[in-house]
Amino acid sequence: MENSEAFVKVYHGYGHTHNLVVYGHVLAGKPAKPDKFSNNILINVVQLVRLFFVKPLANVRVSLQWGNQQLYSTTESDGFFKFEWESATEVTAGWHEITICLVNTQNQPIVSGQGKIFIPHSTQYGFISDIDDTVLISHSVRPGKKLRVMFTKNPRSRKTFDDVVKFYQLLSLSHTTPDLLNPFFYVSSSEWNLYDYLNEFFKHNDLPKGAFLLNQIKEWYQLLKTGRTKHQGKLARVIRILHAFPKQKFVLLGDNSQKDPEIYMAIANKYPGQVAAIYIRNVSAEKESITLEMMNAITNKNIYTFQFKHTDDAIAHAKQIGLIM
Repeated sequence: MENSEAFVKVYHGYGHTHNLVVYGHVLAGKPAKPDKFSNNILINVVQLVRLFFVKPLANVRVSLQWGNQQLYSTTESDGFFKFEWESATEVTAGWHEITICLVNTQNQPIVSGQGKIFIPHSTQYGFISDIDDTVLISHSVRPGKKLRVMFTKNPRSRKTFDDVVKFYQLLSLSHTTPDLLNPFFYVSSSEWNLYDYLNEFFKHNDLPKGAFLLNQIKEWYQLLKTGRTKHQGKLARVIRILHAFPKQKFVLLGDNSQKDPEIYMAIANKYPGQVAAIYIRNVSAEKESITLEMMNAITNKNIYTFQFKHTDDAIAHAKQIGLIM
């Protein structure tokens, strides 16, 4: 296999000395990135569609060098790989550069991909947030409009909800200092195809940098089904984060357009000691009552819950309970 025939896509990993994890894909061809930010609808359509013209490479071997440790993994049917390991040496907090290589049968490198792994500081809080209709205006309750906006806009022209950037920046500083920002994890039903798209959106809007946990990659013929997935996968990804940081208190942020209230209720009842608060954006008026019922069904009444239409109300609530100083 020649270098030009494959590329290794590495996503932001996370963890601490005793539990490190990083994900990625091995795909054929050249990587597609959203690199043209135009008001031209045709350009935006082409840019988005290109992200779904992928050809996963299954059952190929990849390697990761971590200090003196040499690790190996094999890609799944969709080209996905995962490394999960314990570091032989103490890992300092911050972002660490990593390189993952596609290797041949003799374990010789063929092509490599660069990524980062995020080791949070020992702060009081961590934040797990949904993306669509929690941060990014996506119109999930109106599938036709959702697809129209997704196809015709680019990562820099997509809109956040009012004051959500202010809210998340305040949360990143909650009970800590600018040099020890709280960790953020963005868990979404969006596919890994949209990783660079979402990264550009978050960077452009100055939202807190964090690790993304997304959904199984899709190919071009599945494009119109983007964002549609069973909620069990999202539940498992949130649980994975809680397991990785058992001493951390988490605040969960989502919306009521899909399954966030149900997922977060299940998390709060299973891990009551790790959940400090739950914030749900009310984007579906018809689900407002059932969302309140779910939050009232949380067993641990010390967990703060709040459903809101406007982000400034969430900020006011967070200040009232002492989450934001």
